[in-house]
Amino acid sequence: MRLGGAMGTFIEDYALLSDQRTAALVSRLGSVDWLCFPRFDSGSVFASLLGGQENGRWLLAPLQGEVVSRNYLDASFVLRTLWASDTGQILVTDFMPTGNGHSGIMRRVEGLSGTMRVEHELVIRYNYGAVLPWVRRSFDPVKGTESLVAVAGPKAAVLHAARLPKARHHTHRDEFDVRAGDVFDFEFACYPGHAATPEPSDVGLAMTQTAKHWHDWAAKIPRHEAHDALVRRSLLVLKALTHRETGGIVAAPTTSLPEFFGGERNWDYRYCWLRDAALTLQVMMTHGYEQEAMHWRDWLLRAIAGDHNNLQIMYGVGGERELPERVLQHLPGYGGAKPVRVGNAAVHQYQGDVVGEVMVALDELRTMGGREDHFSWPLQKALIDYVIANLKRKDHGLWEMRGNPEYFTHSRVMMWAALDAGVRAVKHHGLTGDVLAWESARDKLRAEIMEKGFNADLDSFTQTYATTEVDASLLVLAQVGFVDYQDPRMLGTVARLEKDLLDEHGFIRRYRTEAAGDGLPPGEYTFLVCTCWLVEQYAHSGRLDDARALFEKLAETVNDLGLVAEEFDPVSGHMAGNFPQALSHLGLIRAADAIAEVEGTRPFRPRRGPK
Repeated sequence: MRLGGAMGTFIEDYALLSDQRTAALVSRLGSVDWLCFPRFDSGSVFASLLGGQENGRWLLAPLQGEVVSRNYLDASFVLRTLWASDTGQILVTDFMPTGNGHSGIMRRVEGLSGTMRVEHELVIRYNYGAVLPWVRRSFDPVKGTESLVAVAGPKAAVLHAARLPKARHHTHRDEFDVRAGDVFDFEFACYPGHAATPEPSDVGLAMTQTAKHWHDWAAKIPRHEAHDALVRRSLLVLKALTHRETGGIVAAPTTSLPEFFGGERNWDYRYCWLRDAALTLQVMMTHGYEQEAMHWRDWLLRAIAGDHNNLQIMYGVGGERELPERVLQHLPGYGGAKPVRVGNAAVHQYQGDVVGEVMVALDELRTMGGREDHFSWPLQKALIDYVIANLKRKDHGLWEMRGNPEYFTHSRVMMWAALDAGVRAVKHHGLTGDVLAWESARDKLRAEIMEKGFNADLDSFTQTYATTEVDASLLVLAQVGFVDYQDPRMLGTVARLEKDLLDEHGFIRRYRTEAAGDGLPPGEYTFLVCTCWLVEQYAHSGRLDDARALFEKLAETVNDLGLVAEEFDPVSGHMAGNFPQALSHLGLIRAADAIAEVEGTRPFRPRRGPK
């Protein structure tokens, strides 16, 4: 089976570009293989990531030569790739400008020495590679310049360049020599089909402004003594996945990158999961970014509005509720992994843990000084009422299993955490609420979990009330204060997890897919966030050396740009799942923080911990 997307590119060989409206993936081979417009969750302009070049891409790379190095310009998403051959060297700089009113990509090719011949190919295909646009040349008689304009219904794009590629078989191609001292600028701008074509920009000025935008944001990140570069880049990724206008945080900028190569565990992650966003905000806040939390809280209020009884686990970037799942039959999928899905049917699932993650994050925001307004606390009280109303309801769990609903222990604990956060709000922050009823429901739920979610014979918490299986999500129990990290019941659970789910490479699986009844064929790679949780547990339970060793394994899965996907296959050494993944990045931050906290080197604010 062939691994890799367009031109055989592996997931880890991609770089992320973002303008905080949408994102692009650029391969190590110089091809932009993924770009959606106008938002993260919109239809694509380039989709060769999930097919071939005929599904849309933008290639700009030497005909001969190799990549000597690539890096981001300091704390930014301005990508620089150094190419070299026997005949010369060139530097290619790629970025999405953050100062424009529209999304786009700018690329600069600079000759450093000798001469290199560069290939330029532009294939524009809208709606995930299915729609061929009308492309024409537009001449400006005043400036004496030409541009390529591509229009298809509501979407349009323009390529501004001193040298334009020529049309051939519904693509546009060119080859040109780059000599020492040469500079070639290219600007690809997306805009509404009915609007006027954007004027060309000053690429050099836009590059400076974009780098400054990211540098200014990252300037307040506290220095992390042992893992500064990894933590800093992970925080930047979380910011890059946050929509600048709405405040919505997407789980990943991609869809259908497989959790198992060649399999059908291929999902669309370009939406705003309440859980993932709440966990993102926790790490943002502990590193000094309370304003991001307030922005997301406003998004949450708009998304849920007055319909908390029909709470969803995810929404669109703008708070949209309808995210119908469909299969794109015309795309062959990354490495042949089908189906390629857009939309996500899990939106209709009931997952009991979600309110818990949200309430814990907002509890931390209050603790750090965030003020409630006339809407935010009433909504949280409504969410607590929602938890109480659903106390007897089974759910599909953290992992969105498509089998029958069950009483998942992790979900029940997060419902407990939601009630506990409500009690804390009244008792510690002076807010109003039926604290006696909340305390009663919280304490009864705790007793239930201890009776039905903990198996004394096995000395372990279990995945569900009805099974003896374990689940990596049980590592979260100590994180939210349900038990202490060193509680004998927690240590017994860790021993079971190590026995049943730890693989020979030291990574921990989510659960045993062959025994879970999750509605899908068994088989998947290791979810990296689970191993991050295990690092936290080790660090806080007196196993600091184990935590450090396991974290080093995690650090080795990160690519050369500090990016990581949802999963990792330790056998092949390749990433799997959607990329880059917010949950993996926030897990890495938490794991590094846990080690630093135990070592006494942590320069940032502590989280809400166990009682």
